[in-house]
Amino acid sequence: MAELLETIRSAAAPYGLNLVAAIPAGGYDRIAPPAMRASTIDPAARSIVVIGNGGGGLWRAFTAHAARNPGWRERANPLDDFTLDVIERYVIVAVRDSGVRCVPVYPFMSGGPTLNFMEAAKLAGLAGPSILGVVVHPVYGPWIAFRAALILDVEIDRPGAARGFDPCPTCTARSCMSACPAGAVTFPSGWDIPGCLTYRVEAEAECAPRCHARAGCVLGPEYRYPDDELAYHQGRALRAMRSYYEANIRPGRRGA
Repeated sequence: MAELLETIRSAAAPYGLNLVAAIPAGGYDRIAPPAMRASTIDPAARSIVVIGNGGGGLWRAFTAHAARNPGWRERANPLDDFTLDVIERYVIVAVRDSGVRCVPVYPFMSGGPTLNFMEAAKLAGLAGPSILGVVVHPVYGPWIAFRAALILDVEIDRPGAARGFDPCPTCTARSCMSACPAGAVTFPSGWDIPGCLTYRVEAEAECAPRCHARAGCVLGPEYRYPDDELAYHQGRALRAMRSYYEANIRPGRRGA
């Protein structure tokens, strides 16, 4: 089955999906809540292949695709739609051509079953925890994201090199902490979500172009996302944060 994993990597790589690893489904299912288990999604599940991007290659592939397809950027979720197109058109076809059953799962599809992608990625050796609230990679640092998973009916156990990676306890610089204007990243507490969210909403311009703490991480600075990609993700995150702030934080502060 090692050949199948290489087939997946070869199909995904031209589109910047350069993080691919596989684990037996049972190991993940033991730590997952019932609704997020691979066996709940597909009772035939034997493996999970986690697929993600490190660095800006996916964004560059998306930008080229959007240029070839006028109107693509005007979609509600253009990057997610591009990811879906790549996985369905190229990656899944390659897997099924090999005779293997394949059920795709995405972190951005609402209303359907999904996996805990952060936990699956850690188990798959593609990332480790951080105090930033995002997982990090030994090479790409925090400039990673997990875009899809494939649930297969054959067993593959090919984790990446980041299994057990846990850099923050031994980091001496911790420049992410001083970089955060909200003081929302500390050790060992980690990411102060209400503090970050409140600052982002109330002092929007300060963090609109990028997350300063993420940019301050000592891991993988050369793989930082391009500025237009940072603006894309930050803008979408801010819209979600505003809704949560209005529903959960502002009323409490007014009543204090």
